[in-house]
Amino acid sequence: MKTNFNQIVDRHNTGSVKWDFIEHYLQLDGSDLLPMWVSDFDFKCPVQVQQALHSRVEHGIFGYSERDAQYYQAVMDWFSNRHNLQLKREWFTSIEGVVPGLAILIQLLSKPGDAVVVQGPYYGSFAKIITMNDREVVENPLTESPLGYQFDFAQLEACFREHKPPLLLLCNPHNPTGRCWTRVELTQLTALCRAHDVTVISDEIWADLTLPGETFTSVLQLDEDCQKHVIAATSASKTFGLSSLRISNFLIPNAVTRNAFIERLNAHGLDVFNALSMTAATAAYQHGAAWLDDLQCYLAENRRWFEQALAYAAPWCKMTRAEGTYLAWLDCHALGLDDDALQQALIHQSKIAPSMGSSFGPQGKGYIRINLGCPRQYLEDAIRGLAKLQV
Repeated sequence: MKTNFNQIVDRHNTGSVKWDFIEHYLQLDGSDLLPMWVSDFDFKCPVQVQQALHSRVEHGIFGYSERDAQYYQAVMDWFSNRHNLQLKREWFTSIEGVVPGLAILIQLLSKPGDAVVVQGPYYGSFAKIITMNDREVVENPLTESPLGYQFDFAQLEACFREHKPPLLLLCNPHNPTGRCWTRVELTQLTALCRAHDVTVISDEIWADLTLPGETFTSVLQLDEDCQKHVIAATSASKTFGLSSLRISNFLIPNAVTRNAFIERLNAHGLDVFNALSMTAATAAYQHGAAWLDDLQCYLAENRRWFEQALAYAAPWCKMTRAEGTYLAWLDCHALGLDDDALQQALIHQSKIAPSMGSSFGPQGKGYIRINLGCPRQYLEDAIRGLAKLQV
């Protein structure tokens, strides 16, 4: 492994949401807490990305910039080589961030009062952009099993019949549980959506962060009839640690929907792109494969170590099986605490700040989400903190 992912990099005083703004976002005193909440990792991005950014900065001119052929080719080559996914150039639309794109698609493809279906537990920003756009969050709860979380297709069909939603938001790999949906599952899901005239918007920002031996399947890899009813969102941000260098791609095979989305972006003035974001993403996709291979191995070992240490130090805490992401979804019900009491115990006794499961909807109550994308030392500190809580 060429990259030293055990290196501690001090992120204080860099405007880091994760480290500098705990008090603001979580509304608690975070001065002595280990931040395990925000889903960005504590590793330097690939050196080739840093070099490309240095070179671009040294140029010194940052006028209006556009995606060039090199950018598109880098993205298409990456998904072809990494996932055997053949993207078409005409599918591409781009915006600064996946969540803003999702919000605009909700505005475009539904009307106020409509239901939008999510799979619970769900990423909290999904609920925010649905409700703040005057739509209704309708939850199709996932079911737990020894093999991880599963779709409840019978409940989903009943949900479609009752609420008649125009949209379903999917997260693949799934945040917070780490499930990578299989081709069989996705085929069944999209067939059901087609039967009820529901468009699937798939947030695939975690696609590259699968565990060794696991496979990511995009909704764009299903048959051509499915492609007319799906949209996939991608970005280099999670993969390479570029969350503030924002550029994401919404891949929309349906030409009518794609053109309408582009018109909506133009209506919001979202037709200018950050030169450094495009430089970073292009370099990452062109030169980041070996670095990512090393990262995946490191994250897999972090997960293995953390689960083993957790079973010994805090056996009351059960870790959900996952195929992807660097997130650990932990069942804390055995402590017998409600979510407020659980958070207080974690803050005052464990001295850690996780994402509370209740922020992922009703199905998240009694859970916490821990970020494993960090040097091992932080995980050791987290284990020592969790060990202080006992049933």
